[in-house]
Amino acid sequence: MATPLSAAAALAAFKAEGIKVQEYGNWRTHNRNHKGKWGPLNGVMIHHTVSSADASSVRLCYNGHSSLPGPLCHGVGRNDGVLALVGWGRANHAGSGDDDVLAAVIAERDLPADNEANTDGNARFYGLEIVNNGDNKDTYPVAQYETAVRFAAALCRKHGWNEKSVIGHKEWQPGKIDPRGPIVGHGSFTMAKFRADVKACLAQPAGKWSLSGSKPAPSKPKPRGREDFEWLAIHAYMPELRYGDEDWYVGWLQRNLNRLVDPNIKVTGTYDDATAKAVHQFYAEELDYKTTTGGKVFGADGWRRVLSMAKDSKGTLA
Repeated sequence: MATPLSAAAALAAFKAEGIKVQEYGNWRTHNRNHKGKWGPLNGVMIHHTVSSADASSVRLCYNGHSSLPGPLCHGVGRNDGVLALVGWGRANHAGSGDDDVLAAVIAERDLPADNEANTDGNARFYGLEIVNNGDNKDTYPVAQYETAVRFAAALCRKHGWNEKSVIGHKEWQPGKIDPRGPIVGHGSFTMAKFRADVKACLAQPAGKWSLSGSKPAPSKPKPRGREDFEWLAIHAYMPELRYGDEDWYVGWLQRNLNRLVDPNIKVTGTYDDATAKAVHQFYAEELDYKTTTGGKVFGADGWRRVLSMAKDSKGTLA
């Protein structure tokens, strides 16, 4: 059992583990503490969102809905590998689950089958929602999966827990199926595999683990046409772009923002103030989403939308 980490301590732990973080809204004080206790904590629970778009998934996990108010977790694992922090404190993610499972988590031993829903999990677990349709077909990009492992490892490392303090929602509450689905290039997402990867992550210094081990990450091929871009987007090779970046991808983005948003944008290959302003406008107009960074980050949702619009009058890639 452990006292919950402060928001500041958790943020530092996530960053030390090598996670890129989006601080969404007033996440540090956004919680359901007025509805029940949070702590002592015993572990980390992993979910999938049953959705595919990053921006709307993050927004939903922050706000919740009429029958289940937010936050619906503490972190959201976006497709691009960024962790969106949406709440800290009690969150509506775990619901009621099996007390025998909780006892096994506390003892850090193998889990029994879950066959009851008699224990408040929201008080006992940190929660991560990973953006995925959950249909067993939608893939988890490597960057997204690695962030999920690092999220769990960061919390375990701070509390002195091992990988058996990490469970899936499907192991907690009867009838749940999450998480599930294929990991790009690495087989199926099972909790046995996930715990093994958390164990491997904990065996290394914070920030040193990757799914490929010591192998160098594959280089990002330079796209040649629309099909290449779509393949890259699906497989999460389209990089997250940030203010100040100098990259061939920034130039391609600027050419399309020049055509779609503001014809006065100069194609410099540098993510400058004009690019950020145009990105902010693009998200607002095309995704109905007001960026919290003033357009200084361009991620997976943006790529998907701009790719769907990136045709000239002849139907070729701009």
